[in-house]
Amino acid sequence: MVSKQILEDLKKGSAIRAMFVEGKALAERMGAENVYDFSLGNPCTPVPEAYTKAMLDIIREEDSLSIHGYMDNAGYPQVRKLVADSLNQRFGTDFDEGNILMTAGAAGGINVILRTLLEPEEEVMVFVPYFTEYRNYCQNWRGKLVEVNPDYDTFLPDFTDMERKLSPKTKAVLINNPVNPSGVVYTEEVIKKIAALLEKKQKEYGHEIYLISDEPYRELVFDGKSVPFLTHYYKNTLVAYSFSKSLSIPGDRIGYIVVPKEMADYETVFAGLSIANRIIGFVNAPALMQKTVARCLYERTDVEFYDQNRKLIYGELLKLGFTCVKPEGTFYLFVKSPVPNEKQFVEAAKKHHILLVGGSTFACPGYVRLAYCVPYETIERSLKAFAALAEEFGLGEHRAQ
Repeated sequence: MVSKQILEDLKKGSAIRAMFVEGKALAERMGAENVYDFSLGNPCTPVPEAYTKAMLDIIREEDSLSIHGYMDNAGYPQVRKLVADSLNQRFGTDFDEGNILMTAGAAGGINVILRTLLEPEEEVMVFVPYFTEYRNYCQNWRGKLVEVNPDYDTFLPDFTDMERKLSPKTKAVLINNPVNPSGVVYTEEVIKKIAALLEKKQKEYGHEIYLISDEPYRELVFDGKSVPFLTHYYKNTLVAYSFSKSLSIPGDRIGYIVVPKEMADYETVFAGLSIANRIIGFVNAPALMQKTVARCLYERTDVEFYDQNRKLIYGELLKLGFTCVKPEGTFYLFVKSPVPNEKQFVEAAKKHHILLVGGSTFACPGYVRLAYCVPYETIERSLKAFAALAEEFGLGEHRAQ
């Protein structure tokens, strides 16, 4: 018999993956061109040619044992040094290989961090709406998730609610910047507010509170926005990064953790992360992928492609009467459901062959997430279906959020 926890997880399942599977089945019945699947955040821009070339060159040039064998738990030192150098160049930091630990994506990195930091029942704070898997990651290591409400006008954190919910049990605050699912970017002003509040509470409680920044969408920002690099603002910061979105390689599972040496008890934390990377079962980040991304640290996906999609879908939905949070980053659009129960709206959308993910998945009922990482033509074809959906719910003119 499997564990009670897994049985509970099976009941909950993944609404995002379930919708993706449902979309595949619908496409087989109706034809892919007649289904508008906005459910899964799967990048659709081409993998940079330099990435494919680098992988092939490594396979041809290097000894097979050197690209398929074990290495330090933290990853190849030379790869970590190159990652550190790239961050120094971009963000004015002063990192070396001792600040970087290679991981199996950002998801793997977050689990490594939580395994290293958490005692049972210690609290991890998140900001609503948040990536649904955070709850599972926290639960993996017997932590307790604490949700901070947003300001629904801006979808930035409600700092009064945050301060009220910080407690002596708070071990970490986990943020996602830019935010999946809202597309909001936390500015320098927002980061400074978070840092100031955590500094205050660290002194009050007499122990460290870690700030964990999940940044797979760091490069996907629009309108001249930029994502502040958090180690400049708060010493007890760990940054989890993934190349999944910046290089369109989500299945390759490669990323890293940044650990600043200014962090309290840095040496023990870094050693703990390295051990956690092994004992959780990753052992180390994929060897070939480490070497490949090391040659592609300045390559980027086609952000302009996503920006064009963003402008089209956001602008057209506004015209149809939908209320949307204007995305500043990621490739997601957060749309207010025209009825209180967004599940009713999601089901209605299916009748028009539109696949969306309910906001309850992100602890934010009353909204739906639309992933516009699809071909531009898919959005164009979907507009008639959205028009019919808007008419069904009697939508008219409104203002954007």
